[in-house]
Amino acid sequence: MSPRPPPSRRQGGFSLIETAIVLVIVGLMIGGLVTPLTVQLEQRKVAETQQALNEAKEALTGYALRYGYLPCPAISALSGLEDRRGTRCTGEKRAGFLPWATLGLRQGDSWNNLFRYSVTPAFSDSGQQFNLGTPRDISVVTRQGGALLQATALSDIPAMIMSHGKNGFGATSVQGQRQAVPFGNNVDERNNASNATAFISRAASGPQQPGGEFDDLVVWLSPNILFNRMVAAQRLPR
Repeated sequence: MSPRPPPSRRQGGFSLIETAIVLVIVGLMIGGLVTPLTVQLEQRKVAETQQALNEAKEALTGYALRYGYLPCPAISALSGLEDRRGTRCTGEKRAGFLPWATLGLRQGDSWNNLFRYSVTPAFSDSGQQFNLGTPRDISVVTRQGGALLQATALSDIPAMIMSHGKNGFGATSVQGQRQAVPFGNNVDERNNASNATAFISRAASGPQQPGGEFDDLVVWLSPNILFNRMVAAQRLPR
């Protein structure tokens, strides 16, 4: 009589269905971690860019304290030296890129785009130092869910600095590549990319809000702070 075969043993481990379920669960867990991490990283980039803008504002003030006037925009996207010929900006240029090399600053924002810069011509004229009565010509407006409102007094700002934000609409990269502003309802960002004297500063929003999609970061040189610091440094009379 032949011996009976040994009973078969069931192989251990997961079945295909069980493996699939585990992978789905792991994927959901990873997805739940990645989304908050992405948000945190973007918030950090915004904070770092805001800090860089504030440092640029301080650097402009320091430049004015040292020389008695503000720098011209940069020569080009690839040259961060101010574009000056004689006592005035070359070709009367008053808007362009922040002259990062002249000011000793970082070249661009956290998304590797150059900072936009506009300066009132009378404040960048090295032949005649500006004073308390020198007229300014830059205005900043905002929105509070509707129509545009003045954020500063009309034509009251000596200089403005701006980052085009994460979407980079209208920005130029540190490599010199220009990103177009898409045709849509992002009216406010199109304004900031092309205007030289009127800028919009408001909370970031999606395309459904008045003014459209917006994530520009805008700071400006307060004339009162600038004048007070120059008076304190005896660069201007009291």
